[in-house]
Amino acid sequence: MSLKSFGITVVGLLLSLFLISFAVAYPPTQQPQAQEKLPDQSFMKIVIDKPFSETMQQDMQQKDELQQRQQSLMQQRYDLGDKPSQTMMSAGRKAVQDGVRVSLPQGVTWEQLSQMSPAEIKDKNLFPYGFRPLPHADHKTGGQVFPKQQIDAMQKLEQRDLSRFDIDFDLPDHLTPEFPPPIFLSNRPDLGDVSQGKVLSIKNYYELFNGILTPVQLEGMRVLLTPFPQQQFNQTEDRKVKEPSLGVTCLDCHVNGHTNAAFHLNPDTRPQAARFRLDTVSLRGMFNQQIHGSKRSLRSVEDFTEFEQRTAYFDGDHVTAAKKGVHLPNRSDTVSMMAQMQNMFDFPPAPKLDAFGKLDPTQATELELQGQELFFGKARCAECHPAPFYLDNKMHNLHLERFYKPEMISDQYNIADGPIKTFTLRGIKDSPPYHHDGRLLTLADSVEFYNLVLKLNLTPQEKESLVAFMKCL
Repeated sequence: MSLKSFGITVVGLLLSLFLISFAVAYPPTQQPQAQEKLPDQSFMKIVIDKPFSETMQQDMQQKDELQQRQQSLMQQRYDLGDKPSQTMMSAGRKAVQDGVRVSLPQGVTWEQLSQMSPAEIKDKNLFPYGFRPLPHADHKTGGQVFPKQQIDAMQKLEQRDLSRFDIDFDLPDHLTPEFPPPIFLSNRPDLGDVSQGKVLSIKNYYELFNGILTPVQLEGMRVLLTPFPQQQFNQTEDRKVKEPSLGVTCLDCHVNGHTNAAFHLNPDTRPQAARFRLDTVSLRGMFNQQIHGSKRSLRSVEDFTEFEQRTAYFDGDHVTAAKKGVHLPNRSDTVSMMAQMQNMFDFPPAPKLDAFGKLDPTQATELELQGQELFFGKARCAECHPAPFYLDNKMHNLHLERFYKPEMISDQYNIADGPIKTFTLRGIKDSPPYHHDGRLLTLADSVEFYNLVLKLNLTPQEKESLVAFMKCL
């Protein structure tokens, strides 16, 4: 063998040994995994290949499994106990819940977590799961899910069934808004709560508002209380209600112009696994909002009303909407009247606030005043929630992808949220749960969340004072 040939042989042997050692050190199962490939799917997939009775029976058989999976997830993420504070919601029917409910990863404290960098939290998988996107109770199906109080009220008032045979509401009653919520009108502030403690319905709205609302507003209210088909509440074979249904009304979710914490999925994301849960927002103070919808940034309440009726009730899919009975409201009369009525819903009174939306020092406690100073200072809340209405009519991106890696949980691929509109904090104590998907159960959870993701370095005393201030708004 020549010297040249010997050299080539030695080099080849060394290269082979290197490749073998590399394969041992880095077997295929330990190689970095590519981001999960989600199926391409813009249109809602609807396959009707069996009778409705079989579909319903199959869904009912799977219901217990879905319910147990969701309750297990909720119990792992949160403390769901009843811990009422001394502060009551605006009608005095329910106490605001206190305390941080999000569970921490084992072995760390909030103080330790707040000292870590986002990269370290992400690398060690320490971002609390209660701070990640909250899946729908049946994420593959989605659709509107109503709390039992709303279901019972509509059954009694209208004999209209809002219960689904495939899934139930997943939050305990004490972590939802008071029911029924009070109604405050911007055109008649002198009347205070005009609800008379009742749930608004097509059966009673005229009796309650005749002589208070204009004819245009009354007509808008009538349409807001008229049921129209929705993806799961209709007459077709793939519905999720036992009997063919007239549908749902705007105020089934936005009860009394407020909210009952009903949830569904956002209509503006695809595929289905990447959509996020959407907690019902209050309609109070719509007169001062310039953009609408968590993602859509619709530029008027008229745009929002029209879009909801035409497509959002059907998962943002106009194709299935046409099949199930879409309502196509005329913008020049029906939509404008609905919008005029929505613009009448006012915030609840805030007796400790002055005309500029700040605390009156003669009415507020020292703790609340400290919270206000933090809100407009160190905590940086006012950068997105300026007084007097505590919103900036913009969309913001918290870039939560800094803190966790996307993964599939309960059929939801929990990617980062991206830009989300700012919601008003006026009357915020009346509107649990918080964040666009309801992942934050209390105001204390909200403070811990923003303290961590914005690196605010708040002390326990400062967190307490911020919560005290927000209860005054």
